[in-house]
Amino acid sequence: MAYYTCLLLDADNTLLDFDAAERQAMTDTLMHYELPYDEAALDTYHSVNRQLWDRLAKGELSKNKLFSIRFGQYLKAMGLPDNGKGREMNDYYEDQLSNHADLLPGALSALHELAEVATLAIVSNGAYKVQKSRIGASGLETFIDGVYISEKIGATKPNPKIYEAALRDLGITNRSRVLVVGDDLLADIRGGKNAGLDTCWVNFTGAENTTGIEPKYTIGSYEALYQIVMEPEELDNIGVRNRRHMNDQ
Repeated sequence: MAYYTCLLLDADNTLLDFDAAERQAMTDTLMHYELPYDEAALDTYHSVNRQLWDRLAKGELSKNKLFSIRFGQYLKAMGLPDNGKGREMNDYYEDQLSNHADLLPGALSALHELAEVATLAIVSNGAYKVQKSRIGASGLETFIDGVYISEKIGATKPNPKIYEAALRDLGITNRSRVLVVGDDLLADIRGGKNAGLDTCWVNFTGAENTTGIEPKYTIGSYEALYQIVMEPEELDNIGVRNRRHMNDQ
């Protein structure tokens, strides 16, 4: 039996390549509005957006507020007039983003392996319409037992309620065998710790942790996750199919 029999996985930059999706959706949006779409424009948007999502994770603003002010703040940072189009631009961007289901390299193969030994669920703060579209188009749902998105749950990571709702729905009662896996220290790792669950920081880029939030594990590859989740016998059977797990729930 695996060391961890339930994985609560973040979506963006854990399984889905959000950076690539964001870049293309933003390029499409800026082109549509006939605005500059060079590297400086894309970098500025990424910085503005990251700051706002960090504020969301800290409880400083709601998701609706984030969507309302995001493009207004971006245009201001670029020295461009808003002209009352900030929210309209946000909605157009979200529509473009929903069309990009870019996967991180090896994500599907990793889920194929992990699904043999554990219950897998996605827990995401992303916009419901966008995430449902991207997750559905990506092929991830083939290996996933549940998808829990903050808008539907009524709680946003790092609020532990979103994890509690997922565990109830999945019928998981043995919390010692649950692992929260995600790339965002403020949302995923703090959220998992708030829920009293073990946590694993996905750090594929070798980023420095300056938050003071300490995950139980840190990984730089999906293969490293196998070492945390699987017992030696299961590791020996990597690639063997139809050994579907029997969970100690």
